[in-house]
Amino acid sequence: MPLHPQCAAITAAAAQAGAPFSAGSAPAVRLAYAAGTANFVYDPGPLARVENLTLAGTIPARLYQAAVGAPAGGFPALVYFHGGGWAAGDLETHDHLCRHLALAGGFSVVAVDYRLAPEHPFPAALDDCLAATRALALRAEEWGIDPRRLAVGGDSAGGSLATVVCLALRDAGEHWLRAQLLLYPAVDFAADTDSLRTNGQDYLLTTGALEMFTNWYLPDRASRTDPKASPLRAASHAGLPAAIIQTAEFDPLRDEGQAYAAALRAAGVAVDYHCYAGMIHGFARMGARIDAGKQALDDAARQLRALLS
Repeated sequence: MPLHPQCAAITAAAAQAGAPFSAGSAPAVRLAYAAGTANFVYDPGPLARVENLTLAGTIPARLYQAAVGAPAGGFPALVYFHGGGWAAGDLETHDHLCRHLALAGGFSVVAVDYRLAPEHPFPAALDDCLAATRALALRAEEWGIDPRRLAVGGDSAGGSLATVVCLALRDAGEHWLRAQLLLYPAVDFAADTDSLRTNGQDYLLTTGALEMFTNWYLPDRASRTDPKASPLRAASHAGLPAAIIQTAEFDPLRDEGQAYAAALRAAGVAVDYHCYAGMIHGFARMGARIDAGKQALDDAARQLRALLS
């Protein structure tokens, strides 16, 4: 279908103002990304508990729980990694998204504030996400969380990090994750896809921005085909947790997400894949301006709740 009018209004405004990813330096990109987020924030409703945590000694995190009084064994939980090109984003830029998922799903959400490039290039973000996930599993009962019902997830760069956390835990012989939630993930830094060519301009996230983020996160070009950065290139995808994968029609990363869904299915992993027509990259956190963003989060929460039940 054509670009949705709500998405068209956002891309037009970004073209006039200068898209947040064209700011040049990493500090400027972060400021622009945070400023742009203000246009998309909404209040999903009250939560019973929102608490800042520290995981693995030094990693900031934030716990969201929709209800008080954990059930026997504790709440299921989603460990969430924010998007922002591995160089922007934080607990605040994705606060409303995490609140929405916690309320809609009835599970706890723990957002992780991992280190950012270019100050901390690959594999710093992965190391933080993996350490935080393991730390949460070890201390889950302290926060009323059931360590047997854990998932990881994220959007864009955060979705990429979630895929690699799943691969790393599997390769270490740790099979306790139940699911992975991947919102328009980046899964192949050496990709050459139709969506990169057709959606690489005019839809907020550009191929130029992707290359900038890649240079910051992966300054060593040889690392771009490392499965710890490009999980689509892993030798095997067998034995990974069930996946929920969402992509957007006008996203340069669309084909990567679809290819990852196909690779998981071919390896025998249960996958629920959906491409949202007329949408752009990042739409799921734009619920104040894009109605389908809230719908996508409701869909994800419902599907994840079933996998964690």
